[in-house]
Amino acid sequence: MGRCLPYLLFAFCCISALAFSSAEDEIKKRQVELQTLRDQIRAYEETIKEQQRTEHATLELLDSYDKKAILLRRLIAKLRREEEDLQRKIETTQKTLDNLSTQISFLKHHYAQHVVSVYKAGPTRDLELLLSSRSINQFYVRNEYLKRFSAQRKADVDKILRKTKEIEEVHARAQQELTEERRLIAEKGAEEDRLAALADERREVLVKIRSDRKSLQREIDRKVKAAKDLEDMVTRLIEMDRVKKEREEAEGRTTVVVPPPPRGGTFDAKKGHLRWPVSEGAIVGRFGAQKHPTLKTVTQNTGIDIAVKAGSTVYAVADGEVARIWWLPSYGNLIIMNHANGFRTVYTHLSGISVDEGQKLAEGEPIGESGESVDGPRLHFEIWKDKEKQNPEQWLRKQ
Repeated sequence: MGRCLPYLLFAFCCISALAFSSAEDEIKKRQVELQTLRDQIRAYEETIKEQQRTEHATLELLDSYDKKAILLRRLIAKLRREEEDLQRKIETTQKTLDNLSTQISFLKHHYAQHVVSVYKAGPTRDLELLLSSRSINQFYVRNEYLKRFSAQRKADVDKILRKTKEIEEVHARAQQELTEERRLIAEKGAEEDRLAALADERREVLVKIRSDRKSLQREIDRKVKAAKDLEDMVTRLIEMDRVKKEREEAEGRTTVVVPPPPRGGTFDAKKGHLRWPVSEGAIVGRFGAQKHPTLKTVTQNTGIDIAVKAGSTVYAVADGEVARIWWLPSYGNLIIMNHANGFRTVYTHLSGISVDEGQKLAEGEPIGESGESVDGPRLHFEIWKDKEKQNPEQWLRKQ
């Protein structure tokens, strides 16, 4: 086993080197993604400066604020994941170093014992070992063993020391990367502070827009168009699901295993008992025809609007899958979730999103945070059954 140890360690280190090479490639890829986000953020900063200089309080300026905020949050999230990955890598490297140090100590101890033994016994002990051989073949074997033993022990130590040095270099490099990553996190922390100041400016712009009838009318027009764009998006999702199902049936890949029902039953069975997408809030915009409080114009609300504190956690109302993450003027960040039996839910005016497209979620899992629209801190929520809009108030449980 002792002689096999160096070869096992060599194989382990080779595998580690390959894994590290792959990790380095992944780090470079992430760095490119981070730089792309930085470039996009800088572009929006220039756009905002120009809009502030020429347009003052406009809906387009609000859009630019929102888009920059999206990119900043995405960048910060990526940086945090980078930091966590590097920390795990450093911890793994440290464990490897500790293990190798233990093995080195073991080999050095036994090597030292052999040296002391040879020193005390002198060459007489080795001679006795040779003379006590029962055959000439055993004599040659013992002689060869004695010659190789000390050299092999020293070679074992040297090999592990070399590999330890290599891993220490990897460890040092990872530490440097972590230091750099922390610097970037601190830098983006400062960017978040500037973003908070920008949010204050955004609120000032909102106040001005809310007092400007022309801007309010434009926002109503934008909302009508956004509702149509959202309807088209849902229609495309329905068509994609239909095509996918037909293709699977044609290929004979129909589902054989019936999945277990959701923990709280099917979406259909939840009517009147569906959980709310936020922990607290009041409905301020009801489903159907709505009269604007200032302009007195009537528009159709395709869902409900819930007045909620900006930054409140938004939850999936039922088990499902994130079908689409998007941004639309007037609606801002939005999420569409697919549920069983052709049901879909829509969440808009999100200040932050914490899920990815294709991600499966259980009822009650967080999907993001609420934001603020021209009408105030809001979450706009919709329920669809295929192409038919549902009145969410008929589905949500009574509060």
